[in-house]
This record gives sequence, C-alpha cells and structure tokens, in this order.
Amino acid sequence: MKPTLILLLLSGLSGACSRQTQVYTRELQQLKAESRRTLSTHVDEFNGYKNRPASDGPFHAGNNKGFLLNTIPLFASSDTAISKVYNYRWWMISKHLKEYHDPEDSKNYWVVTEFFGVKPWASLSGAITCPAGHQFYDVRWLRDDTYLKSYADYFMRGSASRLNQRENDNFLTYLSRPESHHFSSWMVNGVEAFQKIHPDRTWTRGIMPSMEKHQQVWDSLFTVKNPTAKTHGMYKILDLYDGMEFSLSAVLGLIQSDGPYSLYTKDNWRKYYLGWETTGNAARSPQAREYPTAFRKGYPDYYLVRPSVNSYAYGNLQALANLYQLDPGSADKAAHYGKRATEVQQKTLSVLWNKEDQFFNTYSAGDNTFGAGDYEARVRESVGYTPWYFRMIPAQSYQNYDQAWELFSSRKGFYHNSGMTTAEQQHPYYNERAYAWNGRGWPFENSVVYKGYANYLRTYKKNVTESEKQLLYDYVAKLARMHGTAELNIGEWYIPSDGQTFGGESDYFHSTFPDIIIEDLLGFQASHENAFSITPLLPENQWDYFYLGNLRYHKHDIDIIWKKDWNPNQPGDQSRLCVWVDQKLVASQQNLNKELKVKL
Repeated sequence: MKPTLILLLLSGLSGACSRQTQVYTRELQQLKAESRRTLSTHVDEFNGYKNRPASDGPFHAGNNKGFLLNTIPLFASSDTAISKVYNYRWWMISKHLKEYHDPEDSKNYWVVTEFFGVKPWASLSGAITCPAGHQFYDVRWLRDDTYLKSYADYFMRGSASRLNQRENDNFLTYLSRPESHHFSSWMVNGVEAFQKIHPDRTWTRGIMPSMEKHQQVWDSLFTVKNPTAKTHGMYKILDLYDGMEFSLSAVLGLIQSDGPYSLYTKDNWRKYYLGWETTGNAARSPQAREYPTAFRKGYPDYYLVRPSVNSYAYGNLQALANLYQLDPGSADKAAHYGKRATEVQQKTLSVLWNKEDQFFNTYSAGDNTFGAGDYEARVRESVGYTPWYFRMIPAQSYQNYDQAWELFSSRKGFYHNSGMTTAEQQHPYYNERAYAWNGRGWPFENSVVYKGYANYLRTYKKNVTESEKQLLYDYVAKLARMHGTAELNIGEWYIPSDGQTFGGESDYFHSTFPDIIIEDLLGFQASHENAFSITPLLPENQWDYFYLGNLRYHKHDIDIIWKKDWNPNQPGDQSRLCVWVDQKLVASQQNLNKELKVKL
C-alpha cells in the first residue's frame, strides 16, 4: 500500500474518532446542564414542603440551592423516580450539616445530625454515633471535605471522645462510656472510605493516634472478658446500643435464661420485650425487684455477640491497618492492626457462622452477669449479612458462604413486597408490626445489606447473572418508591409486606442513598491509589442512560455517562460508557458491566 494512501486512511480514522468524541462531549454538556436544571427544580419543590423539620444548620430554603448545585455530585438517569430521590436525599442531608461551638474545648465543629434538635440520647452537639458510619459514606461524596474532617475531629479527638454520655432517662445500661461510644459504629472505617475520595495524608497522620484510642475503647469496654467462654475476646453490645432496640436473637437468649430472665417465656415474651410500651411491664415484675441490676427501667442488661458489631470492629481495625500502610514509617502498626483484623475475622467465621443454618448467627455474651451465656440464637437476622459489607469473607473460600444469599431473594427469608425484612419470615416469632427488629423494615439495615450484596457480586462472584443484578435493582427501586410521590420523605421504618411510605421521623439521616447509587449500583470504586474503577451492577436493559458528574475525586473532576443511543439518527447498538477527567474524555467501552479502570 502506498504511503500516501495509508496517511489518507489514518486521517479518515482520526477524523471519525474526533467527530465521535464531539458527539460524546456534546452529550456531556447537555446532560450536565439538564441535571443542574432538574436539581434546581427539585430543590424548589422540596423547599415548598410543609410541616417538615427546620434545618439543623446554616443550609436552609434561603440558600441551599446554591450549596447543592455547587457541592453534590450530579446524577440523572432514565429512571426519573430514582433520580429524584437521589436529589431529595442530598437536600435532606444539607439540613443535617450543623455548626457546633463546643463549650468544653472552645472549638467550632461541623457535625452531622440524625434527628433534628438535640435528643437526650445524643451527644451534646446533637450528633449521634449510631448512623455515623452511614453518614460518612454519604457525605464523603460532597466536593468539600471540610465537613467530614471536622466531624471526625469532633468524635475522635474532640470533647465527645472524653465526655461520658449523659446518664438520663434514656440511658438504659449500667456501663458508662464516652459520647463517641454510646452506640456501635464503624466510624474509623468511614474515615478511611472518606479518605479514598479526598486524600489528605497530613490530616490523616494527625488523627490516626486518636482513631487508635477510639478503637481501644471498644476493645476495653465491649469485648467478652471470660477467658473460658466460646465468645472470649469477641465484641458484644446490647440490642438498643446496636441501634436495633429489640431483636429475636435477644428474645431467644432471654427465653433460654433463668434467674431474673425467667421472666421471659415462649408464651409471654411479647409482653416484656416487643417495643418500648412493653419494658414498663418488665420493670414492674417480681424479677426486676429481686434483681435490680439485671434490668434498667425494664430493659434487660443482656449483651449479645452479634455479626454486626464484630463486623464493625473488623472494618475499623482493617481501616487502621490500611491507613498506616500509606505511611512509610508505620509498617509495624499496619502489621499490628492487620493481625488484629484477621483475628476478629477468624473468630467471627469460626464462632458465628453456622454451617447447618448457612448463616451468621448471634450468640449471647459469655460474660453476662445474668442470663444464658454463649447461647446461639438459631434465627436468621439481616445483621448476618454485615460481614459482606466489610468484605470479611475470604476470597479463596467465598463459595462456602454463598448459600446465605439465597434467603435474600426468598419469601421464606428477607424478600417481601415493599422491601427487605430484618428477620426471616419463616421464623415463628417473625413480626413486622411491632416497633422492633423482628421483621419490620429499617432503611439503616437496607444500607448495610445492599452494599453487602453489591460487594458479594462485584468482589466475589466470577460471573454475575442478570437475575442477580435485577435483584439488587429491585431492592433499590423499592426503597426509592417508599420515599413517596406527592412529597418525598425518609423515615425510620416501613412495613415490608404492604408499606407505602416510611413511619417515624421525617427527613431522617439514619441511612444512605447517594452512596447506594454511586458506589453500589453504578459501581464507582474509589482507591487510595491515584485511580478508580467503574463496574456498574445495572441490569443491561434497565436504563437507557445515566449521568454522574461534578464528582470531585483526588482533586480531579469526574464525569461519567452510559448511554444506549448516542445518536438517534444512527442505526444499530451504540451502547458506550464514557469517562471524563477534568473535561477530557479519558476512557470508554461498549460493555456496561465490565470493569473500566481509570488512572489519573
């Protein structure tokens, strides 16, 4: 072939590529502008809702539009209902960003609240540790890292790390502890997740000793001390302070117990441990009078070794190891916390995994003063999926634990008409109507389990089927629908069989949604390295397009589009996933669900 002809062919290919790039870029500009207009319209609508809680902080109807347009990652898709809920959740989050002047140390902090106002069971700032892990995972996607740095400072090295939780009428335990440990949480893991988006080695190095101390409090106060117990060294918690007020695993352990807890039988336990209206009955019982320290205002002082709190501990310890690995002079500390994490992992796998049930079950703590110790509750609860949230399952043996996920899609297990249940439906004590975790749905737990399932598919499965992707999407779509249509809302709980909306609080920040969309469904996988990957778990034919942009990552601006039909006038399949970094198209591929890696 003549050199002139080769040059002409190459020139033609280059021109075609340039024209196609222009098509992609025009679509980016259009979707970016459209998503901003839609967000603006949505914010106006949300600000018009009546009888909603006022803002806890400086962002309100008078100024929140500008804040949201400039600070959140923009998102749009052909599923307009999910896209609207995404925008609503950011609007809700903005109302929970609170400025707090701490009189204890005369410092100003940003905190993130759950309820509006300062509840008796909150820290003095109004922030509550229970949802903090979820809050870190959502708020980390803001373009501005100021809020989470300050929030972490408050709980890790501010007054909340030193002041004991107020022992008021809502304090239902005899164990004094700092405000930062009033409820279980995976805040250290949350800090690491945040640092994958907005890395700041200097800030991280400064807060690391305080995060170590934070974990040491969990080690000293919330581990089983009886050296002969099967659960020795494992992490324990009361139902209430795991954010799950009444669970079936506690019920089964209490029924098995004697002494003060002979109060609870298979016939009458509902009278004493099924919602807040029942604990008064327990407080008036002869057993409570005879054993006053076995109860606190009728709530049993009965600790459980749960898959949840042990997974949180693993997540925190592994995060310490990972963050110390980033510091060349901290190899010994990285190895120490890596070893600690492995010990928690192995103990959880060996003790809490039940081969017959094919599930992670809960034990009662082996050092409980009262009640049956080391008792295994043979009931499958949604907290048994928590290990997958933190990728605790060994990659080389993941198939040994696969069967647990069969219940995720089963009517005998956790799958229901309006969303996920928190206990298996086939259990005789299942109850979705009580204010308890005996079946009723809780967005808090949706956030844990949906990430766990996404991790299971993306991290462990060799070949993910369309039905598996559809199951994840089905759950996310149900969660979005639960927010309503006339006026969107997020509350505390829902009824899985026929729930049409949430109950309890309004605009309640106790769960995630932006993170479910960005990381779990669209598959944006952040890294400590100067790179990221995208592996969507969307079913192939579910959406016509999605756009995720204005996303600040490692000090770069990221935009992502997947579209089936880039040019309506052109026939054939045009499916393509495109990624821009700082307004430059840097990567693309045809396959929606194949991993696309991008180095910055």
